Amino acid sequence: MKIIQVFDPALCCSTGVCGVDVDQQLVDFSADVDWAKQQGAQIERFNLAQQPMAFAERAVVKSFLERSGAEALPLILVDGEVALAGRYPSRAELSRWAGIVKPAIEIKPAGGCCGGSSCC
Repeated sequence: MKIIQVFDPALCCSTGVCGVDVDQQLVDFSADVDWAKQQGAQIERFNLAQQPMAFAERAVVKSFLERSGAEALPLILVDGEVALAGRYPSRAELSRWAGIVKPAIEIKPAGGCCGGSSCC
């Protein structure tokens, strides 16, 4: 399975889902990350305020910051390559990058909806 790394802008905590004025995008993304991890995805998050060395130690991240600045974060790497920048990925994007296979939809055969002799 591929490794997804998320380089967040400076946030108040590791997920940004804290404090009184929480950004709904961060809430949604945190839920999507939790879901993807439950499906077996390997996702790492790095917060610029709390883990600046993670940004400085990776050449691709460091050059991105030098070129675009911290305001262009978040930056998402998949197996060390830039996959997305400037916004958080959707659940579908996380699924695709992680190789999570969607379960097949079970279709049940048509039958009497009400039972007995009367019809709905």
